[in-house]
Amino acid sequence: MSYEIGGVLLKLHQAKSLNGTLAVPADKSISHRSIMFGAIAKGETVVTNFLEAEDCLSTLKAFQDLGVSIERKGSSLKIQGAGFKGFSPAKEPLDMGNSGTTTRLIMGILANQPFQSILVGDDSLSKRPMNRVIDPLKQMNAKLTGKNESGYAPITISPSESLQPIHYTMPVASAQVKSAILFAALQADGESTIIEKEPSRNHTEEMIKQFGGTIEVEGKTIKISGPQELTGQTVTVPGDISSAAFFLVAGAIGKDSRLVLKNVGVNPTRTGILDVLNKMGARLTILNEDTHNQAADIEIRSSELVATEIGGEIIPRLIDEIPVIALLATQAKGTTIIKNAEELKVKETNRIDATVNELRKLGANIEPTADGLIIYGPTKLHGGHVSSHGDHRIGMMLQIAALLTDETIELEHPEAVSISYPQFFTDFERLITEED
Repeated sequence: MSYEIGGVLLKLHQAKSLNGTLAVPADKSISHRSIMFGAIAKGETVVTNFLEAEDCLSTLKAFQDLGVSIERKGSSLKIQGAGFKGFSPAKEPLDMGNSGTTTRLIMGILANQPFQSILVGDDSLSKRPMNRVIDPLKQMNAKLTGKNESGYAPITISPSESLQPIHYTMPVASAQVKSAILFAALQADGESTIIEKEPSRNHTEEMIKQFGGTIEVEGKTIKISGPQELTGQTVTVPGDISSAAFFLVAGAIGKDSRLVLKNVGVNPTRTGILDVLNKMGARLTILNEDTHNQAADIEIRSSELVATEIGGEIIPRLIDEIPVIALLATQAKGTTIIKNAEELKVKETNRIDATVNELRKLGANIEPTADGLIIYGPTKLHGGHVSSHGDHRIGMMLQIAALLTDETIELEHPEAVSISYPQFFTDFERLITEED
């Protein structure tokens, strides 16, 4: 195995299997929220195992620009929160980088501030529609405007006299939209109700309770009253199951592979990838489960896979893992159908099109649909010249695809993986089983 990185091109020669033990990076969703909750709570919040990746650092810098004191030593943070009323106007527009999570959630946090904020981002972020957040916040009397009818960045958040509670039925299953509304509802005068289309990841709800807030969740209905005051806490961030997913798939499709992934977050709203692996016949074992912290070690071995159908309520529980699940399906016997995944079209790139286009370049038999993918397997992949499209999850998926060919794959824009997993290529190389 060898890497050659020059400019925006990564070349690799394929190994057959991966073996060993790995601690994947900290959970990206919880890392974002740990800063946000620490900032809006009163008192000190201590965060350990924070994800030092570009998206999360965009969140950190944004709140520092809003006057929040955050002391960082590696993956440990100390945040001196002053509550929702403790922010100061930023001297410059707040730079969201490539982070859609930062952008969408911070809109709810800043919706009731007595000063104007402007959110900007990179080229990719500036092409992602934000009206799905702007519209419900406007119903709460927030004053937000984006570029053109889609609500692209830059987004201006103007002072609002007061936020009103909302009764909102979610048109799509989106934890980011839900979280933005919840942050605003914490500041509104009265009870808000959110009805989800399907239950999505619930880190925001769990952290509201962890920081001393009150929230009621019954099925798809969430009720929360405001205004509320939160109190600083200690947060230990588990490993990110979305990052672990790439190595779970690698272990399943690699020849003679066995991997143990340590301290992976197994919050039930995030474990759709485990359900799919089990349905497809993967040799997967949960070890050392810590129910209090919702974490466990996960063992995965080379597997004989069968096709399955993926859709409905499970989609929000694995939305970020679908590109690598599509790769998994190329090695399963039969036809795998993924549906109800329209949300993929408004990620860092259109992940339906990007997944299809790039895997086809490597020989996969895969088709796009209006809301998902159809994958025919098993197929043998070959080498080729592919691109991450600036999307970290597409880039990592394509590296895992290289397990399935003896030929060279050239990857454009490998640097995109640093958005969530800066050490991804290094970790991959360390687990390679050297041939005799």
